[in-house]
Amino acid sequence: MVKAPVVIVGAGLGGIRLAENLRNGGYAGALTLVGEEQHPPYDRPPLSKTVLTGDDDRVDLKPSEFFGEHDIELRTGSRVVAVDPTAHTVTVEGDGATEQVAYGTLVLATGLVARQFPGTEGVGGVHVIRTVEDALALREEAGSATRAAVIGAGFIGCEVAASLHKLDVPVTLIEPTPAPLSGPLGATIGEMVTRLHVDAGVDLRVGVGVDEVVVEDGRAVGVVLSDGARVDANLVVVGIGGYPDLDYLEGSGIEIADRSVGGGVACDGVGRTSADDVYALGDCANWHDADGRGHRVEHWTHTVDAAALVAAQLLGHPIPHQTVPYFWSDQYGLKFQMLGSPRSDDEVHLVDDDGRKFLAYYSREGLLTGVVGAGRVGKLMKARQFLVTPTPVATLLEG
Repeated sequence: MVKAPVVIVGAGLGGIRLAENLRNGGYAGALTLVGEEQHPPYDRPPLSKTVLTGDDDRVDLKPSEFFGEHDIELRTGSRVVAVDPTAHTVTVEGDGATEQVAYGTLVLATGLVARQFPGTEGVGGVHVIRTVEDALALREEAGSATRAAVIGAGFIGCEVAASLHKLDVPVTLIEPTPAPLSGPLGATIGEMVTRLHVDAGVDLRVGVGVDEVVVEDGRAVGVVLSDGARVDANLVVVGIGGYPDLDYLEGSGIEIADRSVGGGVACDGVGRTSADDVYALGDCANWHDADGRGHRVEHWTHTVDAAALVAAQLLGHPIPHQTVPYFWSDQYGLKFQMLGSPRSDDEVHLVDDDGRKFLAYYSREGLLTGVVGAGRVGKLMKARQFLVTPTPVATLLEG
């Protein structure tokens, strides 16, 4: 059961959803939300899309009055630098001061830090995109860019390439695997995504990495690829993923998951860590699945579900049924969506392809594991029901 006061470290999606769920579930004790950024909780998916393109800067997850109305102490610009599970305290730095804050229940929801390309810290024209400041800085420099090189064709890299293309910036997209998104989703969908970028006029380089970012007078002027080719670019965007920044847990004794299963804070199936009264959720958490295997998921909907589950656990409420995993992306005017838990080694059944929009089923041992599509919102969402219970993929293919 929840013990007051509750301190949530991380004022992002997971932190604010947990705070809201606790209040709506009847918790009336002290509740503090600690965030390192100066901003109140905001949504990150728009950063590489509408914020970067300038179509919409509104990313706050809640109106300013929400925190007062729900009696939530929001501490922005504050960083937790240490956790002491024995004393039930966290050490918080902010506004030039350091203090000990006591907790009865502690929840870690600190998200990720974007990976930098080695040796480019402080180099002009080199960007990552994780915070709103990152997105705005990239947007500003895009206005004078002659060419952008985007390193990494995962979801973030693909979205950034599409957004820069919309801003009329020529883009070279570089990916060491055979195709964009082929790592998580396999070759078939990789080919579909390749088509989207090539048809838009993006210079796509696959099967090669980046050996060096070329710097002159403190600014990037290009990149050298692993095949020896050079791409001239005065704007370089690094989209090679992120990692949980857990330095603040050093010496706490809280178990950290092995990198082989994604790293992050090790948790059981309801977010409990190895320390009493300490929970974790969101991108920084590595939860055990039904088979006892650790896994870390970086999807928006997974964080929302985890916040609801942890809140129910703390309040002693029935554990909510977990929703079907869902992820979306926007590229070149198409909504790219994924349902379920497809893997790159699953069998892929391409069931709809008009040369631009597509829909595919994934199966493992004959059972449907996921659905992936672009521009097929209605058809994809109709398949959600078939992922709730085990469904033979042949049933769908025959229908």
